[in-house]
Amino acid sequence: MSETVLYDYWRSSASYRVRIALNCLGETYRSVPVDLLAKAHKAPEHLALNPQGLVPVLEIDGERFTQSLAIIEYLAETRAGTGFLPADAIGRQRVRALSYAIAMDIHPTCNLGVVSYLMANAEDGEAARRNWMRKFIGEGLLAFESLLDHPATGRFCHGDQPSMADICLVPQVYNARRWEVDLSACPRLVAIDQRCAEIEVFARVHPDRTPR
Repeated sequence: MSETVLYDYWRSSASYRVRIALNCLGETYRSVPVDLLAKAHKAPEHLALNPQGLVPVLEIDGERFTQSLAIIEYLAETRAGTGFLPADAIGRQRVRALSYAIAMDIHPTCNLGVVSYLMANAEDGEAARRNWMRKFIGEGLLAFESLLDHPATGRFCHGDQPSMADICLVPQVYNARRWEVDLSACPRLVAIDQRCAEIEVFARVHPDRTPR
C-alpha cells in the first residue's frame, strides 16, 4: 500500500482542514511542510505536484489530490462512516453550502497572494492587511452565524456530530482570532468552535501543534 503524504503549511486554512479530516479518520500520513513565506510553493518541485502552486496536496490511495474540499469529499466517498457529509440530500446540500460560504467566499479574500498584492499597493501595508482581514473575515463570519440560525443546527454546524462544515469553520475562527476579529455577535459559531477544540482529533492538528 502506498504511503499517504500531505504537503502542508502549518497556518494554511486549507491544509488545516485536511489535517482535521485525516485525523478524524485515524489516517496515518507523513507531513511535508511547504513554507509559503519562503515561497516554497512556487518552487519547481512543488509546481510539479500542483501547477496552481497551492497547498495542500495529498497523496493517498496511489493518487495525488488538490483542493481541500474536493479532498474531504473524496475521503467521505471512499471511507465508511466519516460523517463529513449527511446521508440525506438536503443535509448534504446544507453542509456543502456552509462549507462553501467559508472556503469559497471568506477564504479567497484572505489568501496569501491576494493580501500580498494588497500590501504591496498600500501606503501602510500592515495596516491595510489588518483592516482587510478584519473586514472580510468579520463580515463573512457574521453571515455564517446567521446561516446557523436554522433548525438543523445542533451541537455542531449540522446536527450533533462534526461535519465538513465544522472542518471548515475551525480554521477560519483560528484566523479570525489571529487578526483580532470581533466575534461577540457570533455566539453560535464560537460555541461550536469550542466544542471542536475539546475533541482530540481537532486539537491535535491545531497550527501550534503542527510541524513548520
